[in-house]
Amino acid sequence: MGFFQRLFFDFGTNIGVDLGTASILIYVKNKGIVLNEPSVVALNEQTREVIAIGSAAKKMLGRTPAGIVAVRPLREGVIADYDVTEQMLRYFIEQACGKNWILKPRIMVCIPSGVTEVEERAVKQAAQHAGAREAFLIEEPMAAAIGAGMDVYSAAGNLVCDIGGGTTDVAVISLGGIVSKTSLRVGGDKLDEAIVRYVRREHGLLIGEPCAEEIKKSIGTAYLNEFNRENFATVRGRDLLTGLPRSIKFSAVECHAAMMEPLEMIVAAVHRVLEETPPELAGDIVDRGMVLTGGGSMIDGLPRLIAENTGLHVYLAEDPVACVAIGTGKSLSVLDKYVEGAAMPARRAL
Repeated sequence: MGFFQRLFFDFGTNIGVDLGTASILIYVKNKGIVLNEPSVVALNEQTREVIAIGSAAKKMLGRTPAGIVAVRPLREGVIADYDVTEQMLRYFIEQACGKNWILKPRIMVCIPSGVTEVEERAVKQAAQHAGAREAFLIEEPMAAAIGAGMDVYSAAGNLVCDIGGGTTDVAVISLGGIVSKTSLRVGGDKLDEAIVRYVRREHGLLIGEPCAEEIKKSIGTAYLNEFNRENFATVRGRDLLTGLPRSIKFSAVECHAAMMEPLEMIVAAVHRVLEETPPELAGDIVDRGMVLTGGGSMIDGLPRLIAENTGLHVYLAEDPVACVAIGTGKSLSVLDKYVEGAAMPARRAL
């Protein structure tokens, strides 16, 4: 790449976007993470006019009057409502970079490793229509590994498990590429749904997913021990028999039982990737262990649960929530290599 071509390439804003099911993080080159907002949009049901985006919209979940609906346009790691996603992404990019662009930004967006070509194309188009001069894609486990500080370009094996709101991605990375991987549409949202079902089935009480999320954060645990077994939370909802408001005491033991099915699916995904890993890299993983990233990895006791089921050392990343966005942002520094067609862990939007 010539001097003037490189100068033009570097001019303008380069941003990385963690387009998550639960939240969107934006990383601006040389500034770090400048935005972290819930991926929720409030709409007028009839006109489809956007009323609120982000934190303001999240407060409306389950509380909106007739005619207004709060939606999450991303489900299980992919776009469920294209038009709303485009509007939301444009709004957040303007918040992060300002409206008066001298030159439209280059955008790198994370995608789950198991997306289809149609889903991949939808993400590219949404980024371009939201204002990107050029759009690039990077797989989430690769971005998570880079953000966690793993040496992904060495010849050694690196095992990373990224647990987001809608998906869990597990991958073994070596020499700048993904050797073996799996992606399942299980994450924080499935844990919330499991808690809602359990409370409804065992206590006859109807609660919303925002309430279930608070329960998960306050008393949720993947591994019961003498210290967390006695924890409980007061849960308020609507009685299914009487239709009246009622509150119950919900214990950590019950919360653990409610979440075990999706947690076991995550452990099984780690097993599948390990079974497909070449022996040479498997030896490296025994020495190095596995790194957990993503908001879902912060559930109490999850590293210990996976460690006991795999025999590996399991570590929680220093900043699990921001790892993917940080890794996406760091990848921006080698965008010229992507353009030149080098074997790098990103794909350019055509």
